[in-house]
Amino acid sequence: MTIKTYTPEVIAAQPIGAWSGEAYRRVVGGLREQLAAEGLTQPHWWTLNHVAGRPGGWNRTTLTERLTPYDDQDTAFDTVFDDLIARGWLTEHADASLTLTDDGEAGRLRARDRNLRIHERTHEGIAPEDFVTTINVLRRMVANLGGNGNLPD
Repeated sequence: MTIKTYTPEVIAAQPIGAWSGEAYRRVVGGLREQLAAEGLTQPHWWTLNHVAGRPGGWNRTTLTERLTPYDDQDTAFDTVFDDLIARGWLTEHADASLTLTDDGEAGRLRARDRNLRIHERTHEGIAPEDFVTTINVLRRMVANLGGNGNLPD
């Protein structure tokens, strides 16, 4: 899609909250739509990725604590964990640790491929260095307003 060009002065006067909010709604809406095609929500996605990244390193409590700051839907994470267990995608061991099953990893990879479509659309026409600058500017704004501008661990 072609967008109009404006002077730097006009762009500098734009409300960051309106534009960042619209970007958030578009990006997250697209991701949620793609995940829904797999019968997943964002909290399912976050769970699958965290457990895949640290098999056996999470339990319900530690994973809920990790994911809650990113949740804007008041998710009952135990329900998400129980759903993934019922699907046969997640296993909870006797020591309470969580691991993905082969089906869980296959589902995670399908969801990842769906999310990559949104990622690619989001980045169309944007030079990598411009994207990096944008993220760094947003990080600085978050930090300036008292938030954590660091990348998640």
